[in-house]
Amino acid sequence: MFPSIPEGLFPVSGTKPVTTSGGVTADYISVKNAQMVWIVCHLTQTVAHATVLAPQRATAVAPTGNVAIATVVPIWYGNVTTATNAMAKQTDAVSYTMGGAVTGDVYVIFQIDPATLGSTYDVIGITASDSSQATNFIEVTYWILPKYQQGAGNNISYITD
Repeated sequence: MFPSIPEGLFPVSGTKPVTTSGGVTADYISVKNAQMVWIVCHLTQTVAHATVLAPQRATAVAPTGNVAIATVVPIWYGNVTTATNAMAKQTDAVSYTMGGAVTGDVYVIFQIDPATLGSTYDVIGITASDSSQATNFIEVTYWILPKYQQGAGNNISYITD
């Protein structure tokens, strides 16, 4: 059985829509009590740019000791403004670079298993490269599958900076 979004998966905002001009570092979140995390990146590209999305790991949400993830992870991509707007599985990797001719509304999703981060890392974040385009935007949401089932009315809490 799959978890339902309102009861089994918990959303945490990594960043509200912001321009990728100058690059973006989303908030880092603790994944100590997460079984799985999906980093959902929604980009709106008015001007084509080969934006690089790179999940990071750290030892604190400051982010302390942040470095690129070391284990390849599943990635999905979908340009939802095209006739074929389905999400397509990409080659597992530690980052994703969008095609240099891509415009429109794009989703890139990374699936992160916190157990693969390494024994000293229990925090994740993501960066987007500098597009130098004030009209290109990104929004990041982390979807968290908790290790422990929450009862009705219980609050789930994930620390961000």
